[in-house]
Amino acid sequence: MRKLKYLDYWIMVPYLILSVLGIVMVYSASADIGSQNGGSPFGYLVKQTVFVVLGLLLLGVMVALNLKKLRSMELQAAFFGLFVAAMLGLLLFGQTINGAAGWFRVGPISIQPAEFVKFFLIIYVAHAVAGRQEELEAGYGWWSVFWQPIAVSAALILLVLAQPDLGGAAISATIVGVMLLASGFNYKRAAVYFTGALAAIICIGLPLLDKLSQMGFAKDSYKLKRIVAFMNPFEHSQGVGQQLVNSYYALSNGGILGVGWGNSIQKTGYLPEPNTDFIMAILAEELGLVTAVAVLVLLYVIIIRIVYIGKNCTTAYYGLICYGAAAYLAVQSFFNIGGVLGLVPITGVTFPFISYGGSSTLTLALVLGVVLNISARQKGYRPAAVAQEETE
Repeated sequence: MRKLKYLDYWIMVPYLILSVLGIVMVYSASADIGSQNGGSPFGYLVKQTVFVVLGLLLLGVMVALNLKKLRSMELQAAFFGLFVAAMLGLLLFGQTINGAAGWFRVGPISIQPAEFVKFFLIIYVAHAVAGRQEELEAGYGWWSVFWQPIAVSAALILLVLAQPDLGGAAISATIVGVMLLASGFNYKRAAVYFTGALAAIICIGLPLLDKLSQMGFAKDSYKLKRIVAFMNPFEHSQGVGQQLVNSYYALSNGGILGVGWGNSIQKTGYLPEPNTDFIMAILAEELGLVTAVAVLVLLYVIIIRIVYIGKNCTTAYYGLICYGAAAYLAVQSFFNIGGVLGLVPITGVTFPFISYGGSSTLTLALVLGVVLNISARQKGYRPAAVAQEETE
């Protein structure tokens, strides 16, 4: 029990609340799906509960882990090779869901390697960048110092994109970008690049894709259909815009306080993916805007706390891990909520802690476990593994 006082409750309490709420909402959003498919209405509930319990166990393992083991070049090389093989295998044997071959089917569950790639990139880039800070400080060029982690990250991100998984690739790229910025890249230059790229996408890219779709190009492309739905959802309300339009209806039905838990109309066949991509729309419909905002506040508390931990780290390696973890949570949440609200094209990513998904739940546990490990060190926790690491 002595170890409990070293846990960061600003992270643990919101994590537990959101995880329990996620189990409750997964059941509410998926009961009709299970019944309509001829299965049990409790199927997704049982699976998500198991995922959360396994996640807690995994989180405990990561809290007690000697973090030096994660810096092993042999281990990182082995995982890089494993992920490359997995991504190539997906293109040949992967289970296709919503236009992306991103899942391996193992019995009753599906494994999504792209989720675990995010954790690997956080650990790998933190090690690669932190290990070369002296070269950067000595005046070596930024690109000459960091070309290797950029190349390794780009290879994995391109393989994720090839599934195609645009949302997963964008989140992974953002994680790497934030960590590289934190290493000392010129913020003003980065702001110029980012603003220019965003303006090009909004003013040129999206209208061009919409025009190409109207002309009949790539009419069978699932990703292009999502962009068309984002541009003109109500013009395609009976087709590719159905998800976004019904998401709006769910939000409108819920109002401030919601229609009551279990009483959603949109989850009964109107809104596809109610237990994954659009679970926040169902939550807002049933529990109202107040609960949806409370969920965002709890997530915000976790993210800000992780940034605070990173800011107070005594080593660049620990700090970069925290910044990568915060970027992961922030960007994934934004992409999901942005898709629900029609602020960004639907990318098919889950909402942290709330959406159904084993790979996402376990990846979040891995990431938070490492952050909690770092936080415990700041508070003076010295388990045997840590003592051994500090003497090596």
